[in-house]
Amino acid sequence: MYRNSPFRRLVAAVGAPAGPSYPGPVPPLRARAGTVQPSCAVDAGELDTYLDRLTRPETRIDLVVIEASGLAEPQELVRMLLASENPHIVYGGLVEVVDAVEFDATRLRHPEVDRHLGIADLVVVNKADRVPPAQLHRVRETVRGLVDRAAVVSVAQGRIDPELLFDRKAVAERVGQLSFDDLAAGTAGAEAPGHGHLHDGYGTVAFRSARALHPRRLMDVLDGRPEGLYRIKGYVDFGTVDPDHRYAVHAVGRFLRFYPEPWPVEEDRTTGLVLIGTELDAEALTARLDACRIAPEEEPPAEHALWGVLRYVPGPADPDDGSPYPVEEPELPDRV
Repeated sequence: MYRNSPFRRLVAAVGAPAGPSYPGPVPPLRARAGTVQPSCAVDAGELDTYLDRLTRPETRIDLVVIEASGLAEPQELVRMLLASENPHIVYGGLVEVVDAVEFDATRLRHPEVDRHLGIADLVVVNKADRVPPAQLHRVRETVRGLVDRAAVVSVAQGRIDPELLFDRKAVAERVGQLSFDDLAAGTAGAEAPGHGHLHDGYGTVAFRSARALHPRRLMDVLDGRPEGLYRIKGYVDFGTVDPDHRYAVHAVGRFLRFYPEPWPVEEDRTTGLVLIGTELDAEALTARLDACRIAPEEEPPAEHALWGVLRYVPGPADPDDGSPYPVEEPELPDRV
């Protein structure tokens, strides 16, 4: 992720083993290839404090990656993030990495792996180049039987395209001496010899509509997301039911949020969505979204048709505030 994400600034919070926590404040951050890297480990008790500091606007950090080993059970960390009152934190998904070579042995030593796979949003089967095709197929099929609609992608040497995880963001123009970001940018996206293209293993489906979408029909699509669909991003036009706003969509795994914002001046009022995942049926997904369009002869949806969308808009659960329901969180299994 560090080497191939020159257009984002990210920091990794690495789980510390049991024992004394890192002494002192958050250490200085070192820039490299357009990213930001920390040089410390954290424990679960410190995580809120670290996230509060790292997500302050002045740090200019776009993404925090939490390596959960040594911190806590993954579902507990997810709950902690979803319950956070920090307005700068948005959940970005739970990624589980599977070692294709040691998969069987790891499951025997750590039976909790099956539970972790069951709550993952994305599973990365690593070392796919070090096992025979038949073994890789068996591992993938076993993983598919344990996940709940999660996308599964096979990689070698952990080489996954960061755009599967987050959007690219252009680095602002610099004036003056070249930074480490500039020096590394020329090789940040280079691929090692013998490896396939970084986009292998997943696909995207783009959808655009000049007609507004019916909120209830769109929610039916989002509530029934197919297996392998990992992320959805873009903007939705709900037409006359809320003519003053477009709705930004952020969906990853089970997680869903809408963010209403005023329409930009002089921008065409259209819906534009990008769906990202593995083994997607583009024709079927497009057909389902096409069915959400409001036909010219159709009766415009009533205002209450938007309530299902407003359930996923962050904010106080106060009807006077335009949000008739509290934000719904994805269901996670309890510890077993």
